[in-house]
Amino acid sequence: MDFSGKVALVTGSSSGIGAAIAKELAGAGAAVAVHYRGNEAGAQEVADAIREAGGTCALFQADVSDVAQAAELVKRVQESLGGLDILVNNAGTTRDTLLMTMSEDAWDTVIATNLKSVYAVTRAALRGMVRKRWGRIINITSVVGLTGQAGQTNYAASKAGIVGFTKSLAREVASRNITVNAVAPGFIPTALTGLLNDEQRDEIIRGTPMGRMGTPEEVAWAVAFLAAERSSFITGQVVTVDGGLVMM
Repeated sequence: MDFSGKVALVTGSSSGIGAAIAKELAGAGAAVAVHYRGNEAGAQEVADAIREAGGTCALFQADVSDVAQAAELVKRVQESLGGLDILVNNAGTTRDTLLMTMSEDAWDTVIATNLKSVYAVTRAALRGMVRKRWGRIINITSVVGLTGQAGQTNYAASKAGIVGFTKSLAREVASRNITVNAVAPGFIPTALTGLLNDEQRDEIIRGTPMGRMGTPEEVAWAVAFLAAERSSFITGQVVTVDGGLVMM
């Protein structure tokens, strides 16, 4: 895959899956906007790794759950890197607890960070893609958005919402040569899964046909595949990268 001449924005790319996606796209030639909200040190590490490998990138800070900040982020990326061709909506968080004990703040924070941010950044990015009549939008959802998970009603709702958003927007912009797809990772060792205990990890692995957890790099490869020029006839799809955990 060759993304030379393309500009990519990966939200929440200071660590984990987002960092792997940023490195994958940069390694294939894209100029990458490495975005962070609070983890500046992590974002700088990602940028340093990209540059050491010969790639091009720039750092951008914003709270993408805020519509005004999301719009300003897209504007800064376009001005700094010369456009925006590939958008990966990856920013996410968790506030896990049973619904009966879930606070309004825990609900609102997860929905805003995981779902509202997808609306805010994508809306800001669309105009330029429509004008070019080319674009790739890849939204990072989760297998939890497909199956549900006890203690994660807020997270599951946000990730299921991304699936519906993806399919609806794909219908809206297909005629403009813009594809919109989602990638649903299974259980990947990241900061968001770091709170699992050994028993929970063992149970997940037993339920995964491939008998292991995945890696951020395996998710990043799926994103790059969907962003490629030759994937132009794939839109409105949810690609699960989960070792067979969810078979649809």
